[in-house]
Amino acid sequence: MLETIEIQTGPNPTAAVIWMHGLGADGNDFVPIVNELDLSGAPAIRFVFPHAPKIPVTINNGYVMRAWYDVSFGDLEGNTRRADEKGLRQSQAQIGALIARENERKIPLKNIVLTGFSQGGAISLQTGLRYPETLAGVMALSSYLPCSDSFTAEATSANAKTPVLIAHGTEDPVVPHAMGKSSYDRLLGAGYKVDWREYPMPHSVCLEEVRDIGAWLTAVLKNP
Repeated sequence: MLETIEIQTGPNPTAAVIWMHGLGADGNDFVPIVNELDLSGAPAIRFVFPHAPKIPVTINNGYVMRAWYDVSFGDLEGNTRRADEKGLRQSQAQIGALIARENERKIPLKNIVLTGFSQGGAISLQTGLRYPETLAGVMALSSYLPCSDSFTAEATSANAKTPVLIAHGTEDPVVPHAMGKSSYDRLLGAGYKVDWREYPMPHSVCLEEVRDIGAWLTAVLKNP
């Protein structure tokens, strides 16, 4: 089981948000955002921020850091076929275990949201849209849909109608805006209930995006 940081917005939470960080960060990265979200219309939520495993990362000269999967040169040039599929699937299984743990702690699956930034967003899409039971929502920030070749065959009907939010910066030099937009187009074309938001920012998060995240989370958890 991955180590995690947990924050509750109220006693006896009835919903959970599992939030994956980006490459080289850790679970602390998005902890501060909880207090910035307007969740006044949402139930009590347990935010779970897992720490990714430490692995050598090719694009950083093999330096060992926290990562959900390896990244090679060329991976972020629009060719997601080169992604570390083994690492992606290992992380998918680890996040699946965290979903199961929240369910064991009396959080209904329909009240669980997966979200993540950059690599974490890719794991959110990889796990959430392939999960065998219905979740409340899936969010990907400054990210993309990985393992796209196998997506159609592996996507589950249980989450075919699950709300999805994809948000991206128009000036992102790390994960190109086009990768996020093409992922949105792919899901929209497949019939998903997917929202697209873009902001004039680099590979980061902005105040307008934080407001939109709070509103979206409130909407999907208020009426899961």
